[in-house]
Amino acid sequence: MLQPARLIAQEGGIARGTRLQELGFSRRMLSNAVEDGDILRVRPGVFAVPSTVPELIEAAAHGGALTCASALRLHGIWTLNDDPTVHVWLGGTGRVHHLAPCSCVGHFFAGTMRLGLAPVEIVLVHVYHCHGDEAFFAALESALRQRKISSAARPRISARLPLGARWLVDFARTDADSGLESLLRLRLHMLGIRLEAQVAIPTVGIVDFVMAGRLILETDGRENHDGVSHRHKDLRRDAAASLLGYETLRFDYALVIYEWPIVEAAILAALARMAEHG
Repeated sequence: MLQPARLIAQEGGIARGTRLQELGFSRRMLSNAVEDGDILRVRPGVFAVPSTVPELIEAAAHGGALTCASALRLHGIWTLNDDPTVHVWLGGTGRVHHLAPCSCVGHFFAGTMRLGLAPVEIVLVHVYHCHGDEAFFAALESALRQRKISSAARPRISARLPLGARWLVDFARTDADSGLESLLRLRLHMLGIRLEAQVAIPTVGIVDFVMAGRLILETDGRENHDGVSHRHKDLRRDAAASLLGYETLRFDYALVIYEWPIVEAAILAALARMAEHG
């Protein structure tokens, strides 16, 4: 016999009582499952399994689906914003149900909301409106790279953005290795600087970017290039590039995210040197 907990798990960890009753579970059966500790009553008419991610339970208690940065992390998509605050999509006409004080941020974006984790396509649109161009663009390229959204989703996402932001969807690529690469490419584009991405160089390998034919830009994410072995590999690549006449600039997560003026100044200075010496 199918148990409520198993069905709720199949529904993504959160389910409405009405849905469970449609599938044959009476109110008494659900109450018994709550008393036995098999399921949790999130609020009247909404249930979860104990293993459900706390942010999803919090969002359901508030009255909607988890969205924005927390949702990106659960979807496995790179996020610029580390804010742990739970953002809740309440639909266009939803209402807050949370009875206790909470720090949730509610979003009343139009659409058909279902409790649980909001779909990637919807989350990306919410991220744009909540966190801006850069957070949206980096997340979009991460989603495209991992095939979390299809090419058919692009026009739908674009249609939900303001006219002035739709170029970001067209500018997005599917081969960005990290959110740092996405940010770097976007920021340099805004400065009017052209570059080639994911360039294969003999004896060096595939590098993140090449500018002006001779300047290599590499970005080292916070999850990559740690430890002696990775550092040695990076140094060997840089040496091999130097033998071919390239200059390499390498930036880590902290520099790109927190000290961008230093990164920008270093790139502009290198480009100026190359222009001066032909």
